[in-house]
Amino acid sequence: MKKLVLTGAAGRLGSYLRAPLAKMCDEFVSTDILDGVKNLAPNERYVKADLADLAAMEALLEGADMVVHFGAIGDEAPFETLLGPNFIGAYNIWEAAYRNKVRRVVYASSIHAVGMHKKTEFIGIDAPHRPDTFYGLAKCFAEDLASLYWDKRGVEAVCMRILSCAQVSNPRAVGSWLSYDDLIHMVTRAIDTPITGFSIVYGVSNNDRAPVDNSKAQHLGYRPKDNAEQFAKEIYAASPPLDPTDPGNLCHGGPFASVALGNSGVAFLNLKSDDVAKE
Repeated sequence: MKKLVLTGAAGRLGSYLRAPLAKMCDEFVSTDILDGVKNLAPNERYVKADLADLAAMEALLEGADMVVHFGAIGDEAPFETLLGPNFIGAYNIWEAAYRNKVRRVVYASSIHAVGMHKKTEFIGIDAPHRPDTFYGLAKCFAEDLASLYWDKRGVEAVCMRILSCAQVSNPRAVGSWLSYDDLIHMVTRAIDTPITGFSIVYGVSNNDRAPVDNSKAQHLGYRPKDNAEQFAKEIYAASPPLDPTDPGNLCHGGPFASVALGNSGVAFLNLKSDDVAKE
């Protein structure tokens, strides 16, 4: 590719993606709302820009082949807080992509678009939307936007419903874990697959207890290798028995299925910090 754009480049997952994505193109443009990032690749240019600014997004995507859209508030929050970056920002990305004839949007969607489905249902990529939060609702909106822009305007999209991409630190993650290596592999496949149309794939590693079914996303060539079962014994031994009546234990969304609308779900995930260069 000549030009590839990454939004949310200063975030935790964006930081893992910058180096491998820079190797896939001649010109790599990373963007976020911070003043800057460190350790730019030789072909990388950083642009500070607000997702809620359509003109800024249109300028950013000029001449781009694809955009990898990871920019957003990554937690539940009041609707008014999410409206700009998560809802309007998604529209601006797809509209800017259309105006600039960008071929494909690779989107960081989330399990929270279907988070109120029960984990015992083993849902596939065709499961109907069932958001667990305003955050999940924004993911539903973006997925439907992606479908609309493919059907009516020919902009391809791969919506990656990420389950939990962090260290395995709680019982839910034994099934929902997406390793960083598998994240990079999934994004790479979403970019280099010749034809995707509108596609959905679950962002989960090859876990024995994975609660979702990717069998209808085989065309993307995503074949995860890591397995969270290696952590199961230690995690289960250190955790108290789970309440089988708590939606956070029953549903795919985990704590996001339990919290009141507008309240943080991440606060209940017991996430551990990673030794990653976030620059």
